Amino acid sequence: MQSTAADHEVSASQFLKGKTHTNNWAVLVDTSRFWFNYRHVANVLSMYRSVKRLGIPDSQIILMVADDMACNPRNPRPATVFNNAQQHINVYGEDVEVDYRGYEVTVENFVRLLTGRLAPSTPRSKRLLTDDGSNILIYMTGHGGDGFLKFQDSEEITNVELADAFEQMWQKKRYNEILFIIDTCQAASMYEHFYSPNILAIASSLVGEDSLSHHVDPAIGVYIIDRFTYYALEFLEKVTPDSKKTLAQFLQVCPKQVCISTVGVRRDLYKRDPNNVLITEFFGSVRNVELTNQLLDLPLCKKAEQIQINDSIESETRDEGNSTPKKLVFANQLPLHRSS
Repeated sequence: MQSTAADHEVSASQFLKGKTHTNNWAVLVDTSRFWFNYRHVANVLSMYRSVKRLGIPDSQIILMVADDMACNPRNPRPATVFNNAQQHINVYGEDVEVDYRGYEVTVENFVRLLTGRLAPSTPRSKRLLTDDGSNILIYMTGHGGDGFLKFQDSEEITNVELADAFEQMWQKKRYNEILFIIDTCQAASMYEHFYSPNILAIASSLVGEDSLSHHVDPAIGVYIIDRFTYYALEFLEKVTPDSKKTLAQFLQVCPKQVCISTVGVRRDLYKRDPNNVLITEFFGSVRNVELTNQLLDLPLCKKAEQIQINDSIESETRDEGNSTPKKLVFANQLPLHRSS
């Protein structure tokens, strides 16, 4: 007995029934500019490299970089950004897609991105096209203080504004779960006012603590990565797309003896046990696959329907009053002749 299209629809609905997580997105934000903040750009590009390596495509990564360190005149190695003095990895790479750059990285643009309140003319690459099945990794790095994170050294987002933006996302069904990671001084203050469900927040330092840099590169004269991000990346480099490493293991990547600051975690809003959550549920891609031993009978286009489609296409290519089809050509990209 051959299965029908209705049977396949029922089978697909049963497969997806109960699954609330269907796709992964990443929002990676560097809020600092100026050469001495080189490490913040290296932080965010390193995280970008990791999530991309683990399978999240550029179409589902929003990368916000406040300054272009790769092309900075002070950079002795143009078109490169390294997160290690030994120059193991050029995290700028050859295929980095920056969605918001320079002065586009503002508090307003960030909040509009999260909440979806963007102008109709905003291109797809600058939109967070998530839904209620999306797990979102939100990583932020820059200079902060008690209850705020600075943008461009000219404005700041407060912990209340960030909490309200997440609540708007929840009300508008723009996420399933959020993993919020922030690497800045007094970072834990940024998650104190969160009140929306399904958010696991990680901060590189507690209130009253500074988040410290890891090491300096003598060739460029500045620190090139922060401690928390350095050890987080050290962990992520050992993760593969089919890895069984969990979020609970990720929470232990930077103990105080190496981070100097105390890593803060807020998990009261997160209903799942991090021991049972794979790290790839936020840092990797999602592929829902159903294995079947049955032959699928896919309906083919009926011959009569195909003839009707062909006739429609042919009629559209005929000139009015002319029975012969007109020749379709590409329009000239540039004028071939100049008028005198």
